[in-house]
Amino acid sequence: MTTGNIQLLSDTLAKAKAENRAALIAYLPAGFPTVDGGIAAIKAVFDGGADVVEVGLPHSDPVLDGPVIQTADDIALRGGVKIADVMRTVREAHEATGKPVLVMTYWNPIDRYGVERFTEELAAAGGAGCILPDLPVQESDVWRAHADKHGLATVFVVAPSSRDARLATITAAGSGFVYAASLMGVTGTRESVGEQAADLVRRTRATAPALPVCVGLGVSNAAQAKEVAAFADGVIVGSAFVKRILDADGDETAGLAAVRELAAELAEGVRRVS
Repeated sequence: MTTGNIQLLSDTLAKAKAENRAALIAYLPAGFPTVDGGIAAIKAVFDGGADVVEVGLPHSDPVLDGPVIQTADDIALRGGVKIADVMRTVREAHEATGKPVLVMTYWNPIDRYGVERFTEELAAAGGAGCILPDLPVQESDVWRAHADKHGLATVFVVAPSSRDARLATITAAGSGFVYAASLMGVTGTRESVGEQAADLVRRTRATAPALPVCVGLGVSNAAQAKEVAAFADGVIVGSAFVKRILDADGDETAGLAAVRELAAELAEGVRRVS
């Protein structure tokens, strides 16, 4: 049986903690701007200093994603990206770097593809697990059974509106880490990450102190990364990377340089001052 890389993910987060810093987790959609271009971008982000990468599975109705990621998803879908391309992206990014790569996806594509088929292929590609923003924890038994069988993490998303009892249910069922949405709304860069995120991390940690809590939605620069790194185990950045590629306007060399540079800036930001 091929197993995934949940242990690699856990070890990576633990190593960052031992170094007195937060982990830098980057997000980029598969197939954007092309399948090959997306793989190159992920390698560039890792080269710049990211610890973990989330590969987005482009979806036609991305309820959690803001306009920047929606634009990238549309480009990928118009380019004909398929789940096989997502698996190839995971495999090549992981093989080239040896670092943990997850897939972030809505539930419908997995349900249509087949849970067993999806988990088996993701594990075979060296994937570390999945972030599932719209899968209710109380309906996740089938997914988790297959994920556990193949050594994959199940990362659930919590929000400032999540009550303590629900946080406890989610942390009991989840693995790898918990994705804490810093505020209510969709992904995108913002001027401030806000105090809600620190409170959400504190409340989530109280339910499962050993499970890392990583914060996303709104982080776009080193100063914000440093702010979040002061209280979170990981800092998740997506829209800012996607925007760098969009701003390159088709110039792949410029786009790769831009995301590598941003990763280096953010990696410096997540290094806490003792």
